[in-house]
Formats: sequence, C-alpha cells, structure tokens
Amino acid sequence: MTATITTPSTSTRHWYLAPPDARSGLGDGAGADGPVALVDAHRSLLPGGFSTSLAFVTRQGDLLFGDAARAARRGTDVLRYTLPGGPGGPVVLIYDPGQIKTVMTADESIAPSATHQSPLAPIVGPDSVLTSIGERHRQQRALLLPRFHGKAVAKYQQSIERATDAGLRAWPVGKPVPLSDIAHAITLDVIMSAIFGLPDPSEATDAERAMRTAILRLLRLSTTPFATVTQLVNARREDPVGLLKLVLAGVDRAVYRVLAERRAEPGSTSRDDIMALLLAARDTDGNPLSDSEIRDELMTLVLAGHETTANTVAWTFERLTRNREVYTRARAAALGGDEPYVEAVINESMRARPVVPIVARNLLAPFDFGDVRVEPDTTALVSILLLHHRDDLYPHPFEFNPDRFLGTRINPYELMPFGGGIRRCLGAPLAMAELQTVVGAILRRVDLRTHDRPAEKPRHRNVTMIPARGGIVVADAID
Repeated sequence: MTATITTPSTSTRHWYLAPPDARSGLGDGAGADGPVALVDAHRSLLPGGFSTSLAFVTRQGDLLFGDAARAARRGTDVLRYTLPGGPGGPVVLIYDPGQIKTVMTADESIAPSATHQSPLAPIVGPDSVLTSIGERHRQQRALLLPRFHGKAVAKYQQSIERATDAGLRAWPVGKPVPLSDIAHAITLDVIMSAIFGLPDPSEATDAERAMRTAILRLLRLSTTPFATVTQLVNARREDPVGLLKLVLAGVDRAVYRVLAERRAEPGSTSRDDIMALLLAARDTDGNPLSDSEIRDELMTLVLAGHETTANTVAWTFERLTRNREVYTRARAAALGGDEPYVEAVINESMRARPVVPIVARNLLAPFDFGDVRVEPDTTALVSILLLHHRDDLYPHPFEFNPDRFLGTRINPYELMPFGGGIRRCLGAPLAMAELQTVVGAILRRVDLRTHDRPAEKPRHRNVTMIPARGGIVVADAID
C-alpha cells in the first residue's frame, strides 16, 4: 500500500484535480483565488451558445467553477446562460443556500419542477412521479412514499444484505474492477425486490429476469459515446427518437410482459410490493392506472432507485482509496461498529461528488436573488456541486474530510444530495439504508489497495455525474 498521496498541481484546469488545500473562491466574499486556472478554462468556438450547451453535457463542473469564479470577481453569485437545445428561454444558476431555500420552498404555482425538461423525461415518460407536477405529483408521492419509509425500509434490509453478500462473493481479488458494476448489481437487486416483492432473485420469473437484463443493457449503453449524442438529440422531447427509442422499445416490451404476467396472477393485488400497490391504485375518478402509467412509475423507480445509489458507492471508494488515512480510519470504524463515522464518510462522499449535481425549477413569477432580479419564464438551475464546494460552508472544500459531518446537524439547504423541498427524492431513506449496509460491508470485508493516482474524471450522464471509469479499485483480500 502507498503511504502518501501525491497532490495535483494547482495549475490544473479541472476542478476535480484541485489540491486538498485549495479554495473554490465561492461564498467567502474574497473573490476567486481557489483553483484559479479554472477561470481561464477555454470554450470551443461554436455559434449561438452551443459551446455552452455542449459543455453542460461534457464538462459541466469545469464550466461552472470557472464561470462562478469570474462571477465572484464581479461580486455576484448568480450566473446567467442561454442553452440552445436545453431549457427554453433564459436560464439562471444559483448556489447560495438562502437563494436555494427561497426557490425550493416557493409554492409550486410560481416555481414548479422543471423535470419535464430533464434528459430523463423521454426515458421515464410523462406519467412518472419524476416528471409530473402539481396535484398529480402530490397524489403519486402520497401513494408511493410509505413504501420508502420506516417499517417498509426495515423490511428491505434482508434483501440489501443478501444482495451485498452476493456482490462481494463475485468480486475478483487482485484485479482492477469498476466498483460501479458491483454496486449496480447489488442496488438493482434491492430495488427489484422492493418493486416486485421477490425474496430471492432465483425466484424471479423469466419475464422479470428479462426485464432486469433489458434495464442493465440500457445502463451499459448509457456509458458509451453514443449516449452524449443521443441525449442532445432527445433534448426537450417528451417521446424518445432515434437510438434511444429503439433501446427503450426493448425495455418496454419486457416491462409490459411483467405487467401482463402480474395482472394474470391470482391475488396479485394483495401482495405487499410496489407493483401490487400500483396495480391496486385508482385515480381520482376511481379508474385503475393504465399500463403506460405504471410503466412510467416503474422505470423511474428502477432507474432512479438504484443508479444514484450505485454511483454513490463507486464515488465513495474512489475517494477513500485516494485518501489512505481516511480509508484506514473508515475501515476501523466499520469493524468497530462506529456507524456515525461511516455515515459521515457517506455524507462527505455525497458532498464532494454529488451524483445529481443540478436540479431545476421553472420560475413563473419574478424572483430577487440579492441584487439580481430574475424575470418570469426563467429556468432556475440549482447547482448542488457548487453549493457543496462553497468556502463559507465547507472550508477546504476539495479536501475529503468526513470529520466535517461528525456531531453536526445537517442543514437541508447546505447538503442536498437528494434534492430538496417537496421534490426531495422519496427513496432517500432506502438509499441511505443501502449505502450504510453496502459501504459498511465493503469496509469490513474488503481490503482495498490505496494509491496516489489522480482523481477519476466525472462523466455527465443524463442528470447524473458518475466516475468516468466506474470507480476502479483493486481488492487485495475479501473476507
């Protein structure tokens, strides 16, 4: 094992390579003297703002840190953009906790969610809890929320532990492995158990196994270079086109096959799983949900329910293996039952590498952000990434330091890995239960090799920020 960590040069153009003692220059009123080279990050010379739109897809972090540093020099922390192919109309980006709270707590009649403009919208469909707004969203959330809280989460614990054990037993020793692959297999089995009530994956039907395979194929394709082009082609579309339409057709066939199988199953609506809940649900007129409505909900729950959790696991160990002292302490904490420190490690990972780096609201009324007035019909982007790297909230924001979350009460508008307000991720309690179990088990049972290689580049996929190489790690031994 390597005892020291090599500090990257301060001349880097990339935010994720900033040294641990660097300042971001955000939120401290002192201007931009953090990773200063980011201020000079170049943009390709494409017409009409398309270079900025492309940068949002390919190198969002570098773009935002550079622009925020420039803005800090001018004494503002509100960024304005025009994004061809993105949200229609003007765009502002905010990362001040007070301004974020104002938007997140505003009535939906003046600041509804902008998820219908999300790159996920053509994938999960218009009837999803993710893309709906207003009364429909409130009804969907009220229907699903009990399945992700309290006793319901406790019921999933056995599935989490079983899936984690299976994932660790399949982990090869002595070989570089993308941890996201292992984590995806674990978290997908957990959310499939929650949705279909399967006590063991071996008891799945052919239709359910086919759906799992189709979803995994969709996820693998989303990491290819075609994914970026596909995302731009499908921007602001409600229905998918091109390659995305072709891939989703296969997924939809598998989903509808499972739905038909479950509808034909005697007593299916008496089961205690999410699919049974959706099959038994009625709308305000007393009508059952259509197959397309249930499909949209299932796609949201399956994709969002494991994608973000799996990549949080990958980011956590991408960070830990590059910070040997923290890894050693975290492993001792897991072995000694110190759950608060393990939770602090998870919180610090979600702060440093938020898997969902931006959420959005449509501003239908004027908003004042400090001295900046934003007119109606503006899209407000909340940069969770920049919020999590403010010097005034997190001293030495580029340092991986779980101690900052020990013995503190977390402000929900200063740490926002699950979003905020009434749109906060409804699966957050299940995700935290999974993270504590999976991260704790890996710390206890796997001896990972630490090193001093540079941080993995973040890759932006749809609405997520993931490790470009999947969080490559090497296990020296597995218990």
